[in-house]
Amino acid sequence: MQILTTASELSAALGACRNKGDVGLVPTMGALHDGHRSLILQAARENPTVVVSIFVNPLQFGDEADLALYPRDLEGDARIAQSAGASLVFAPAVEEIYPPPLRTTLHVAGIGEILEGVSRPGHFDGVATVLARLFGLVGPATAYFGEKDFQQVAVVRTVVRELRLPIAVRACPTVRAADGLALSSRNGRLGPEGRRAATALHRALSAGAALVAAGEGDTAAVAEALGRVLADEPGVETDYVAVVDPESLVPPTVIAGPVRLLVAARVDGVRLIDNCLARPGG
Repeated sequence: MQILTTASELSAALGACRNKGDVGLVPTMGALHDGHRSLILQAARENPTVVVSIFVNPLQFGDEADLALYPRDLEGDARIAQSAGASLVFAPAVEEIYPPPLRTTLHVAGIGEILEGVSRPGHFDGVATVLARLFGLVGPATAYFGEKDFQQVAVVRTVVRELRLPIAVRACPTVRAADGLALSSRNGRLGPEGRRAATALHRALSAGAALVAAGEGDTAAVAEALGRVLADEPGVETDYVAVVDPESLVPPTVIAGPVRLLVAARVDGVRLIDNCLARPGG
């Protein structure tokens, strides 16, 4: 496996690989865990060449302190990527992705302005901008994302569709710990008590999904149930709960088909998100 740091190195390496078949891309910000590993494994099963990008994108952070605290371990990340089947690791410097001065960024209206877009202003602008640049550097590929960041996947699909990029977007199931907590690079910042309290996010989603499965069609009632589970857990500060249409991310008037349940909260000062699909009738 090669570790590349410049666009020219990536272009040359991919040029040599294209004759082998399709390319899979797993965009990450490093701090790889089993969730990332599952994406790389999936990409390796479906493509002879897999690129794992490792780039801590400054445009995604509204808080400089949060950016500074983000874990960085290229050597460890490279070992995980290689063991899961990556062919290339692309780990560029900030200047390689954003040659100064930065004049061009992307903004996704509507779907990028709700939920996470409200709680983290500018976040999805950073996501859309960096992915458009990575997609441009890699060229035709299938890009793999985890469903834990469900709204992000929706934003990425919008960017790809509206810019007509030669990218297929694959959303893969969320990987969870045994207690249900969605794997995240941020989990390592939780203390023992916070780690236990954080399981409330999954418990809230499970309670909401059970209500929907049992036939509850009142969107507000399901959202209230989500919020109640979070509120009952000391140490959990709820940001938002939402019951939305899986395509538009707009709350339905009545739950008559599948919906996506989303929660966001702070635990131990760490912001966590999670979601699940809920279907009437189970």
